[in-house]
Amino acid sequence: MRLNLLTQILIAFVLSIVLGLIFGPAIAVIQPLGDLFLRLIKFVVVPLVLSSLVIGVAGTGSLKQLGALGGKTIAYYMVTTAVAVGIGIVAGLIFMPGAGLSMPGTGEKPEVAQAPGVTDMLLGIVPTNPVESLVSGNMLQIIFFAVFVGLGITMLGEKSRTVYKFFEEFAEIMYKITGIVMRFAPFGILGLTAPIVGQYGLSVLLPLMKLLLAFAAGCLVHFVVTYLLAVRALGRMSPLVFVRGIAPAMLVAFSTSSSSGTLPVTIKSCEDNLKVPRRVTSFVLPLGATINMDGTAMYQGLAALFIAQVFGIDLSFTQLLMIVLTATLGSIGAAGVPGAALVMLSMVTASVGLPLEGVALIAGVDRILDMFRTTLNVSGDASAAVVVSAKERRRVQSPKEASVL
Repeated sequence: MRLNLLTQILIAFVLSIVLGLIFGPAIAVIQPLGDLFLRLIKFVVVPLVLSSLVIGVAGTGSLKQLGALGGKTIAYYMVTTAVAVGIGIVAGLIFMPGAGLSMPGTGEKPEVAQAPGVTDMLLGIVPTNPVESLVSGNMLQIIFFAVFVGLGITMLGEKSRTVYKFFEEFAEIMYKITGIVMRFAPFGILGLTAPIVGQYGLSVLLPLMKLLLAFAAGCLVHFVVTYLLAVRALGRMSPLVFVRGIAPAMLVAFSTSSSSGTLPVTIKSCEDNLKVPRRVTSFVLPLGATINMDGTAMYQGLAALFIAQVFGIDLSFTQLLMIVLTATLGSIGAAGVPGAALVMLSMVTASVGLPLEGVALIAGVDRILDMFRTTLNVSGDASAAVVVSAKERRRVQSPKEASVL
């Protein structure tokens, strides 16, 4: 009996934990399997995002429909991100992970890239050379370019039919290649996760266990209360069906810690398992992989409180609101910044006057926290695809829209 992809990935994930604990750092010998899988994923991401997003924009049929689709998507992402930050702050207030914690290294300043200003961040979205953006893999600039190519195709109509056909067939080729790459996923998961478990083990987590538990609890609450309720109430889908359908993407996200890297799996899971139409997945998911950073935003809220508690600083209600605002807006441009999480955290701490040295406390376990962050990000992308798909379906089926179409 042939096991399905989800079962294979689950087996590989459990096996990687067992092998990591048994062999310790020596298990790093299988890391090339994980590196190869990441290279294969990166190999398909840029052409997949470009072709699928061009088709997603051009396939809407009109600028009016594109505006409706884009408005729903961005609104959903912004609301869920703000909620995620709030949950992170509440988790910090309940668990108090930094209270009474004294750790070495509080005086060491980590090397964190300089956070860009808002103007520079917005200007950085616009590519001066689209080809260079494709070569360097700058996802925000690639999305900008793809959206405008799709808009141009839509506005030209029949005159651009040949170009539309090219991108449509190119996207089909990339979907097929993605399917081939995903057959290697269980081996990639084994090569990625086992060395991490072997390197860190369990003892290194003990000093920061309260922080890890608080963040894991926040992610679980956000997943259940925000995503599953939205999928049930707005997407008219059973939460159980959603969880089962998106599970392969969640496991890959947990192992790779890359929303963009997990994108091919997210698209495949949403289309094959959740039956979301391609015209929705090709627009909502590439956009979400870049601007929807619920897990990252939640991390900012919790980490800021953690740092404040370690240094004995009481944050006012106004400062807490500033954290929500900074983390929500900052998450939009996070994907285009090297060392996104630490850069964002430095932005958030600076906005409320917390010492930058506090970032050093979390840097050691940031890789583990990143696994939870990415899993939540990918889940949010999938929930948005389900909700937007349901909204679009009801909009098209309404008598008023039906008469127009």
